[in-house]
Amino acid sequence: MNWTQVKVYTTTPAIEIVSGYLISHGLRGLMIEDSNDFCDFLEDTTIHWDYIDEDLMKMKECQTAIVFYIPDNIQGIEMLKAIKNGINSLREQTPDIDFGSLEFESDSIKEEDWETAWKKYYHPVKIGKHIVVCPCWEECELDKDDVIVKLDPGMAFGTGTHETTRLCMQFLEQYISSDTTMLDVGTGSGILAITALLLGTKSALGVDIDELSVKIAKENAALNGVEDKIDLVWGDLTEKVSGTFDVICANIVADVIIRLCDTVTQFMHKDTVLIVSGIIEDRCNDVFTALDNAGLKIVDKNQENDWVSVVVKLK
Repeated sequence: MNWTQVKVYTTTPAIEIVSGYLISHGLRGLMIEDSNDFCDFLEDTTIHWDYIDEDLMKMKECQTAIVFYIPDNIQGIEMLKAIKNGINSLREQTPDIDFGSLEFESDSIKEEDWETAWKKYYHPVKIGKHIVVCPCWEECELDKDDVIVKLDPGMAFGTGTHETTRLCMQFLEQYISSDTTMLDVGTGSGILAITALLLGTKSALGVDIDELSVKIAKENAALNGVEDKIDLVWGDLTEKVSGTFDVICANIVADVIIRLCDTVTQFMHKDTVLIVSGIIEDRCNDVFTALDNAGLKIVDKNQENDWVSVVVKLK
């Protein structure tokens, strides 16, 4: 079967809403080409270039592209129609958010190219002080104290290239120790749970609603030699979780974080650190109110571009 690569051009403020819609409708492994990142790149490197690809220059016009893949058949055509209608409905329901042009572009991808089509977006990245996330097909240069996280994310979310993941990993560097137990809600590729283990936590539990993500996370755990210290569970949020944890991560979207607030405190003790990320700046007040109503207080906060991550504890 062949596939269709779809790009939907929107704005940075609308990323979370559009991405959340796509994920909730079964589309995983989204890639985000953020125009803010590209404009920063141009500003820093303009003197080194005399030509930039026309497709890339679209991003300079404050157009952020969300890239995903659907089957190249009748079902895929119907799926794309439904996606377009659904996202346009979201725009009508949230008139205070600028969605930009919502222009869709699609290109056919041959089956033999499908598995590797997204790899051009993914390269080694240094995060925090000592974490280096490296695709398993590339070589990475390391400094003395660096911790390398090898990853093949496949169709699961979490490569370390997006702000939400980076913010979580920076907090993990601060709060993980050899005595901690860790829960990763919405584990995706397993990147946060695996990072925690490589930083020294004694055990980790990762949960994801997508069965494919659980499979990929298990493969990534084995790739990093931590498969004996991690449990990976297929389920919705915390429905299959029991016990308490020292560190809990939830790198998901605002609406799901708000829903998580109804149950997460039962897995926390008085010293538990809860790291939540995936919050677009415009949704901070909604999330912070839900956290407060759940009996949680913010003890640390960090932001990168329009994305916010916070650390909370029980009041």
